[in-house]
Amino acid sequence: MKAETKNKKRFSLKMPDTYVLLFGILLIAAIATYLVPAGQFERVEKDGLTMVVPGTYHGVESSGVGVMDILLSMQKGMVESGSIIFLVLFIGGLMEVIESTGSIKAAVMKAIDKTRGNEFILIAVITILFALGGAVGAVANSVIAFVSIGLIISKALRLDPIIAVSITFGATFAGFNVGFINPYSVGIAHKIAELPLFSGLLFRVIVFIVIVSITIWYTWRYAKKVLKDPNNSILSKSFLADEELDESELQIEFRNKHKGILIFVGLAFAFMVYGTIQFKWSLDHMSAYFLGVAILVGVIGKIHYNQFIVHFMRGAEKLLYGALIVGAARAILVVLEQGQVLDTIVYALSNLFTGLSPIMATMAMFVANTIISIVVPSGSGQAVLIMPIITPLADMLGVTRQVAVQTYLFGDGFTNSIIPTSGTLMASLAIAGIPYTKWFKWMFPLFLIWMVIAVITLIIAVSINWGPF
Repeated sequence: MKAETKNKKRFSLKMPDTYVLLFGILLIAAIATYLVPAGQFERVEKDGLTMVVPGTYHGVESSGVGVMDILLSMQKGMVESGSIIFLVLFIGGLMEVIESTGSIKAAVMKAIDKTRGNEFILIAVITILFALGGAVGAVANSVIAFVSIGLIISKALRLDPIIAVSITFGATFAGFNVGFINPYSVGIAHKIAELPLFSGLLFRVIVFIVIVSITIWYTWRYAKKVLKDPNNSILSKSFLADEELDESELQIEFRNKHKGILIFVGLAFAFMVYGTIQFKWSLDHMSAYFLGVAILVGVIGKIHYNQFIVHFMRGAEKLLYGALIVGAARAILVVLEQGQVLDTIVYALSNLFTGLSPIMATMAMFVANTIISIVVPSGSGQAVLIMPIITPLADMLGVTRQVAVQTYLFGDGFTNSIIPTSGTLMASLAIAGIPYTKWFKWMFPLFLIWMVIAVITLIIAVSINWGPF
């Protein structure tokens, strides 16, 4: 009996890892090259854009991929996604170098000390800071490391761990949903869609303000209930019996060095926006720029050069899993392109959406992106997987490419806050000690509000022909 029990545990079904899911999709794509008719659209160069010519789809000779082609697609996917992969790794290295100086934690502790008795101000400020971090790509998967700081804040305010996750993880993805200068999401999607990098900035900033404002309201509404009566906590009153906040945790001195580093980093991100617009920087330029910023942070923070390498590599290592997902997702497209069935898929979708108004076609793309993100929770991975499909689709359906990019952003960003396939979410909940079911109960109403905002935003975007194209 004991042996049988062990075997059952050994072979019990678990949620497959994202890489397992992607490899499964890769195999399906390979099989599709034998079952789906091969075909191509004609393409033309117009104002520097490669565009599909509607009505030119035609069949071509089928070329199914073999076992070696499947294995080679992984390598080719990594090579073709090299710019994106190194961008992710370099940002990870930069953030770890900044964190190693203690500047971020010192600033947060100072904020807690200064806002005692004014819980709303502290919750709003921390939420805005993490939302900005998500919007500019400074914080994404790395938000896991900051959940512990959120716990310190929630303890100081005598609030439950739900607030700790909300003002860190939740706020990060409130910003990530829009990501107005996020190189992981908007940057990659714009590159694939051949749009000017970070174009449509003003409209996204307005949407960002709306989403973050709603998120702060929702979080504060719950916090007030718990402050009034701890029994109103979704978790239980037991969170008050946990270890009390050690006051020494608040005594971290916020030195001039910390202030200087944070000011420099803020100015560096502002100049990054200027550089992408004024100098037309590519993702490669941004990777080089982030490396330079990391080196200067090390100099300002007086980090020994050997320790700098340790911190930078540790930060890159933390994001390695997410970075290589981009290459794995690209491998699927390598197979579909090699088998010449990618255009057939686009053609089938265009026929499916034929007759739909641009607004309804946009809603269909939004729903499709939302569903796909459940299987592929990586924002950059989904961009590489889906944008080559919906870019020509948008051209044929009379939807601007900018709107198509936003359907991907909303579809990916919102779902990451509730889906159990999101490793970042599950890790954050584990650190805070929150059962997934409790988080889902708290988060789902906010998720629905976000979705309504997304629908309204997309309708407005289509109506104003949001571009530049």
